[in-house]
Amino acid sequence: MNFELLRSDIFLNAMVTGTLVAVVTSLVGYFVVLRAQAFAAESFLDVCFAGATGGALLGISPVLGMAVFGLGAALGMGGLGERAHERSVEIGMVVSFALGLGVLFLGIYAHGSAAHANAGVAVLFGSLLSIRPPDIVRIGILGLVAVVALAFLYRPLLFSTVDPEAARARGVPVRLVSSGFLVVLALAAAVGSMAVGILLAASLLIAPAAAAVRVTRRPGRSLLLSACLGVGITWVGILISFLWPWHRPPVGFTISALAAAAYFIAAASSRNLYARRGRTVIVGDSAETGQAWSLRSERRGPPTSR
Repeated sequence: MNFELLRSDIFLNAMVTGTLVAVVTSLVGYFVVLRAQAFAAESFLDVCFAGATGGALLGISPVLGMAVFGLGAALGMGGLGERAHERSVEIGMVVSFALGLGVLFLGIYAHGSAAHANAGVAVLFGSLLSIRPPDIVRIGILGLVAVVALAFLYRPLLFSTVDPEAARARGVPVRLVSSGFLVVLALAAAVGSMAVGILLAASLLIAPAAAAVRVTRRPGRSLLLSACLGVGITWVGILISFLWPWHRPPVGFTISALAAAAYFIAAASSRNLYARRGRTVIVGDSAETGQAWSLRSERRGPPTSR
């Protein structure tokens, strides 16, 4: 093992960027899981592909291109409001068009030189080891905006996620809050794509939060655990890619593999825990529904006895 690599600027830049990305995606990912919006997260990642390649073609940072295209998609999906789940076909067609547009931009950009072609591949599979200081600054700014916006939306977003009907009755602008969260999700997708690439960024957006939801149902603990898992997975993935004694695996692969392993370990552990306690086991896609039901029950309190 060559521990001298740990002193290099490449390693330090990767660790700083990975930490920023992991914190942002893990915090936003909690609400992605709780609101069952994994399809929306994947949609934003596909749109970010067109933004990254379009930005590279125009000579601007791919991060800014992702952010612009992602915000446009967020505003479009937010405009559908509650009809968004009824327009899955239309949204799917727009996402497919965005992928095709990204392929067009990539083809034009890669036609210039082999270096451009390698840059296009990095957009798809991640370029954490080639992050430059200006990109770190851009990622930090976008991540800070996303976290601050999420903190501002936290209480109404959690309320409208757990019980939208009660939130409306209390005067919470559910549609506006949902649109605001889509904007935050678009920023998180743009930030996450820089760590493990467009194709694998969903692992950081979904897996740490999904694992945290399996372990605890309290929002504060889930958010903290999700962030810790995301940062830990990212750090270990980078270290494996740097210190693996044989052929070093790509950072995107190691992070994605560790994220998947963390989720399946958490799922198996929670299943065994509930089995020992004699409770109903929550499996599959209903995990976030179970947490929402638990939160709703805690907010309303125990039923009164007659």
